[in-house]
Amino acid sequence: MSENMKAAPQVHHFKKPKSGNQDHSVHQTTPFQVFSVIALIILALLFTFPLYWIITGSFKGPQAVNARIPVWFPTEPVMLNYAKLFEKPAWLWLFNTVFMCVMSMIFTCIAAAMGGYALAKKRFAGRTLIFSIFVCAMALPKQVILIPLLKEMAFLNLHNTLWAVILPTVGWPFGVFLMKQFSENIPGELLEAAKIDGAGEARTFTQIVFPMIKPGVGALAIFTFITAWNDYFLQLIMLNDTTVLTISLGIAKLQSELSTDYGLIMAGASLGSVPIIIIFLMFQKFFTRGITMGAVKG
Repeated sequence: MSENMKAAPQVHHFKKPKSGNQDHSVHQTTPFQVFSVIALIILALLFTFPLYWIITGSFKGPQAVNARIPVWFPTEPVMLNYAKLFEKPAWLWLFNTVFMCVMSMIFTCIAAAMGGYALAKKRFAGRTLIFSIFVCAMALPKQVILIPLLKEMAFLNLHNTLWAVILPTVGWPFGVFLMKQFSENIPGELLEAAKIDGAGEARTFTQIVFPMIKPGVGALAIFTFITAWNDYFLQLIMLNDTTVLTISLGIAKLQSELSTDYGLIMAGASLGSVPIIIIFLMFQKFFTRGITMGAVKG
């Protein structure tokens, strides 16, 4: 009977190989990561707390603002501070600031895009020298050239006008440098093909060059807008009359005139800081993408 019995099939049990500690270590949280997260949270709270205090303070009444024990959140928000703020020409100051930033952004982007393209793709005498001058100018503090700028604006009869803070930003060396980095990566074959097809310089720049450097122009536009908004020192030197003040200068004027009305001062500070923060948060992705592409391609 044993001869007729069929041999039982042998079943081989294969053990699944252990993944080892390699996969486990990938998902393991290290003490350094925990410390980094805690440090980032603490730093974020430290940097955002002044903004929180200014915004909440603008909705507090005089008693809550001047209370010895801090009122961390206004239980009864009031609009009194903003009502007093708009009795001043606050809307005019805000309009002046937006107009100045938009004009600075437009003219700087146009000049930087054209200058960067010329330095990157055109061959002419003195090209290297001009680019070296732009690079050296990037290292100069603005305080060094403020007196010459003031003399120049006075000579052009533009002192105490918004154009006195717009025109000095047009030839921004960093903008030209950034646009040159983007323009370096434009294929020369495209420019040669456009020239063969009869396209002039203006058509080549608007239809071929500009679309290819558009991410850099977007990053430069955001950076220029924020820089112009926060350039308090240049505004302080160039602008004096109340009708041409920016929101930053207007707030400083309120601080000098009404040094004890902290609610009004906080309302003015909120009006000057919240719009630019919202703009940056809205376009942060485009700003980061443009700067990153320029760094990788350059």
